[in-house]
Amino acid sequence: MAKVTINNVADLAGVSIKTVSRVVNREPNVRESTREKVDKAIAKLNYRPNLSARNLASRRSHLIGLVYDDPAAYELPSSGYIIKMQQGALAACRSVNYELLIHPCDYRKKDVGAELRSLIEEARPAGIVLAAPLSNMPKIVRAIETTGTPCVRLSPGKTSAKILSVATNDREVSAEMTRYLAGLGHARIAFITGDPEHKAVANRFLGYQDGLSESGIEFSTQLVAAGNNSFGSGEACTEKLLERKNPPTAIFAANDDMAAGVIRAAHRMGIDMPGQLSVAGFDDIVLSSQLDPTLTTIRQPLVRMTERGALMLSKGNDQDKDAGHHEIVPAEIQIRESTGPAPG
Repeated sequence: MAKVTINNVADLAGVSIKTVSRVVNREPNVRESTREKVDKAIAKLNYRPNLSARNLASRRSHLIGLVYDDPAAYELPSSGYIIKMQQGALAACRSVNYELLIHPCDYRKKDVGAELRSLIEEARPAGIVLAAPLSNMPKIVRAIETTGTPCVRLSPGKTSAKILSVATNDREVSAEMTRYLAGLGHARIAFITGDPEHKAVANRFLGYQDGLSESGIEFSTQLVAAGNNSFGSGEACTEKLLERKNPPTAIFAANDDMAAGVIRAAHRMGIDMPGQLSVAGFDDIVLSSQLDPTLTTIRQPLVRMTERGALMLSKGNDQDKDAGHHEIVPAEIQIRESTGPAPG
């Protein structure tokens, strides 16, 4: 069977080849009725644009790169986090007829900057979506900037008018979770901090402190334990917190992996949840709804965040990249079995 060409699509839709090209590339100033005719012809003929030809004609690649921390560097990688980012980026790329390039990147390597520059020079992507914690690492950001390639940073921790970024309201929603726990009668609410490389996770700690203040509860360093985003660190921090003379009645962990460690440690110590201890996390990974008890957490809208970031790049190729843009996608609290009224 002969390969379907752009000429076939133009003939079926009754338009010019140039019009088909404009529709395929999602260019503006095309009548909606014309766009619909072309889209129907594309669907009927199962036409697939030649990516190489599009790139050559436009002198840029119709390709978005998603760069994230290499899960192979972790003992227990969080695959759900990566899958959600890929889902969001794919949804955006499909909506504008772009392709997606995924690239796990181990920022611990000395030659990581050269690796990224080589990738970009070879693929010539229209832009890079850079995930946390890479998004707040100067050496990674500089390596991309030196190529002149537009970059959207996910959860960079700090924002600026000079960068493109998408984040969630980490601080505000963490304060909301803390107020929720206080509203259940908990006066001794502990917090397990995360990896300091993740600046957005640090904002969650600030939100915890905000929530205590707003609830009239004094902040105490005795109720703070330093984790590193891993399941094991959640277990270790919980043991230290619960062995204290006046232990907490609630523990809020900066991510769900550590919160899962809290639940395991509490089970091992014979502590009833939520009767004696309430537990809360952040992210809403798949595991959170499979634990016993199921985990009260904060749903990070990672799919939507990555989708918005990719769309910034695909739709902004002809815009002023120096203008900068920051978008917030709100997170939501998910109440489950692991939280309840304070004991006594």
